[in-house]
Amino acid sequence: MKKIVMALALISVFACQESKIGFVDNQKLMEEYQEKVDLEDAVKLKVDKLTKKRDSISQSFQMKAQAFQAKAQKMAQSKAQEEYAQLQQQGQIIGQQLQQEEQQLQMENQTEMDSLISKVKKEIKAYGKANGYTYILGGGDGGSVLYGDEAQDITTPVLKALNDSYKK
Repeated sequence: MKKIVMALALISVFACQESKIGFVDNQKLMEEYQEKVDLEDAVKLKVDKLTKKRDSISQSFQMKAQAFQAKAQKMAQSKAQEEYAQLQQQGQIIGQQLQQEEQQLQMENQTEMDSLISKVKKEIKAYGKANGYTYILGGGDGGSVLYGDEAQDITTPVLKALNDSYKK
């Protein structure tokens, strides 16, 4: 009987230890994290550059195609078909090159975003350890916290820590 009472006492002692729990609004955190904002700006510049390049190449190719159409009317049909096939082939090659560049840009951006998310998770973990949290939960859209007392919302200090770390 004494052993049962002692075991219950030990269980109640361990159960009474409070866990420090906080949550972070993932959406707000990522929207306001300066490194992510800078990453998105850099991506936008790369996309704009690629779009301008594609537009320039497309415009040049269209002018070449129009010049060919005017010239083709004065050519023999077999010669016109031959040159038209070459023009089509050039168009396909250009299209493939532009598509490869776009895919490469998407892969680079995805890699950078994955790296950023990994870094944020590490920073949150470090913040939690440094500030004595047992658990830090993710909230916001798609998060696991359906309700959280605002006093437990640590988004702002975590965001500040992330941005301070990024500035260094």
